[in-house]
Amino acid sequence: MGEYIAFDSHKHYTFALREDQETGRTKERRIEHAPGAICAYLKDAAAGTPVAVETMGSWYWIVTEIEKAGLQPMLVHARKAKLMMGMINKTDKLDARGLNRLQRNGTLPAVWIPPAELRDLRELTRTRMVLVRQRTRLKNRLQATLEKYGLQVEGCSDVFGVGARRQWTRLWRLLPPQTRWTAQALLDQLDFVERQIKEFEERQRKLLAPTEERMLLTTLPGVGPILGAVMALEIGDVGRFLTDERLASYSGTTPRVQASGDKTRYGRLRPDVNRYLKWAFVEAANVAAWQSSRHPNRHVSLLYHRLRLRKGHAKAVGAVARHLAEAAYHVLRKKEPYRDPTLGRTSKA
Repeated sequence: MGEYIAFDSHKHYTFALREDQETGRTKERRIEHAPGAICAYLKDAAAGTPVAVETMGSWYWIVTEIEKAGLQPMLVHARKAKLMMGMINKTDKLDARGLNRLQRNGTLPAVWIPPAELRDLRELTRTRMVLVRQRTRLKNRLQATLEKYGLQVEGCSDVFGVGARRQWTRLWRLLPPQTRWTAQALLDQLDFVERQIKEFEERQRKLLAPTEERMLLTTLPGVGPILGAVMALEIGDVGRFLTDERLASYSGTTPRVQASGDKTRYGRLRPDVNRYLKWAFVEAANVAAWQSSRHPNRHVSLLYHRLRLRKGHAKAVGAVARHLAEAAYHVLRKKEPYRDPTLGRTSKA
């Protein structure tokens, strides 16, 4: 006897709805979250039965328990599912019924579930990204503190480098006492974050072996070992994308489009995407833009300069990021190094 199973999960509980495929009879239950609770609830279900679960912050452990019970988790794109259900009212029961209805119609907007090992490794690159952002905020705060009192580090390209730190000691004395105390606390925090970032990078080097995919991705302009690791882990199986445009859209490098009549307007990059992959491609695009003066004949350099003159730096970087995302698709599918469209050779020069 087949059945449709849907979970409407929340922070502390899951509302489960099971529907018999033949009779349409339903069974509902509220499952309080606890280790093994989901697995125990599904112990009488037939092996391989699909279980629809909406994307949420804590879906990892729910998917793991469904897999332990021998069933097939179906991770559902929550925003698309809501649109397809077309319901004005929202309750746990209505959401679960809607997911089962989409299963019954064969239109459930399921997304790819990374293997457990890949989900675990992603925490290294994603947490490092969080630390890098924290480092940037601390540096901006410290520089703003000096600017408030008309002070600045002189003669150093890196205002937080070894040489510049000697000047910081002198500049500290020119600050009011409480400002000096708080600035020193921020600087201590910056040093701590810097050490953590180095520890993460060292752990990545030990655990993330240089796979063929990572090596191929590092042939893209602006992509080094760290960004290559982020891209490889976030893309996963490139075969799940039918075209290069699908990968570019998933990575958030395609702009919003509003077309009506004879007018077409391109807006900002989409926010509801894989933001980690988006960060990686945008960061690589910024590096490629920064290196454009040293490599003026690259395709990405020509693309960046052409669009920057007409649309500004941000949109030019966005266009380069999209090119890199589409190029990553072909590099991974063909298993060939990046070939520059302008230079016509497999080189980063």
